[in-house]
Amino acid sequence: MLGKGIIKGMAETARNFVGSYVSEDRLTTVQYPEERLPQKEAARNFPFLVYDGTEAEAGLRCVACQICEKECPPQCIYITKSKDRKPDHAGKPQFYPAIFDIDISVCMSCQICVEVCPFDAIKMDTEFELSTTDRFGGLLQHKGDLSRSNTYFQKLHPTDAAEADARLAAERAKAEAKAKADAEAKAKAAAAAKPAAPAPQPAPVEPAVAK
Repeated sequence: MLGKGIIKGMAETARNFVGSYVSEDRLTTVQYPEERLPQKEAARNFPFLVYDGTEAEAGLRCVACQICEKECPPQCIYITKSKDRKPDHAGKPQFYPAIFDIDISVCMSCQICVEVCPFDAIKMDTEFELSTTDRFGGLLQHKGDLSRSNTYFQKLHPTDAAEADARLAAERAKAEAKAKADAEAKAKAAAAAKPAAPAPQPAPVEPAVAK
């Protein structure tokens, strides 16, 4: 029958049109920004820096290794490594980024920076409302703008955060066990190298005097 495909197509269109008024499954239009769909856990937009604890500067996981800067395809990450070290969240002296900027006007959200980071220090955010009238300075995110707590990361990507936390906890436990073993070995070596105390000499016996 001539035009059978057209009739089927129009019938499907009419079914969807009528169904969009009566079926909740077909109510696909969201009245944004008053209504918002929840973001998927695997959603990604632009990177952010993770810190442990309550202070971003003290707990920042990034040690300025600059791997992400080198691997970034559009070269939108700019890092200046510190000259000194400071204790991280666990108390271990580490280098830190004196400057860490990301130009999100150039970022392509490829997530390569996340995949190459050996410290779980950079992750992908789901925030997308970043429009600004300043297309240059307004889209250059600095270290303070990029820093997010581990709690924020856990809410955003709970599965990934749980894996990262378990991995970091295992590494910390291994480092603590090694430090304890090294300390015990040094204590034993020091005790073995310490000269033994000389044995006490017997008191001299005075000769008896005849009376």
